[in-house]
This record gives sequence, C-alpha cells and structure tokens, in this order.
Amino acid sequence: MATEERDPQLLKGVLPILVIGLLAQNESYGYELVTRLREAGLHDIAPSTVYPVLSRLEREGDLSSRLQASKSGPARKYYQPTASGMERYRNGVLAWAELGGVVATITQKT
Repeated sequence: MATEERDPQLLKGVLPILVIGLLAQNESYGYELVTRLREAGLHDIAPSTVYPVLSRLEREGDLSSRLQASKSGPARKYYQPTASGMERYRNGVLAWAELGGVVATITQKT
C-alpha cells in the first residue's frame, strides 16, 4: 500500500502510543519527533498532526516538558513520558497487539 493510501484513522488511534514510545527512547522537541516518526516509516506525517498529540498528552499528564535555549532560534520544548504516560504506552502496546491478532485472524480467512 502506498503511503498516500493509508487511512488516517488508523494512525490517529496509534499515534499517541508511537509518540510516547519514541520519547521513552530519547526525549525530543516537536519537530525532531516529527523527523523521527518519518525516519521510522511515517514519511507523510505532518507537524500539524504531531503537535496536537503532544499538547494533549501533556495536558492529560502523560508527558512532561522542559524548555531549553536554542542557538538557532527560540527555546525548544523537550518532552518525555511521565509514569502515567509509560502506563498508557504499555497498555496501548498490549491493546494494539491484541487488535493486530484479531485482524490477522480475520484477514487470513479471506
């Protein structure tokens, strides 16, 4: 499937888990996270998709942030998961695996 054919609703459900997972590996600021998502295979992901997810996860207590001065512009806001964010991540990975199993079961029969 070409990336332009990907159903955006599929990504919407799993993007918070991907964001927390990447931030658990290494804290990042918004655009750096977009770049990391693209490098992981989401070539068509836009900053306008990622920034609202970061804001919501922070507002819900799943991410914390800190400002760090930048040599090339305004300060950057770096994000990292909180304990509740890591719990959300673990639950999300389990739920995704369970759903993937159901999809595999059904699609193997057709």
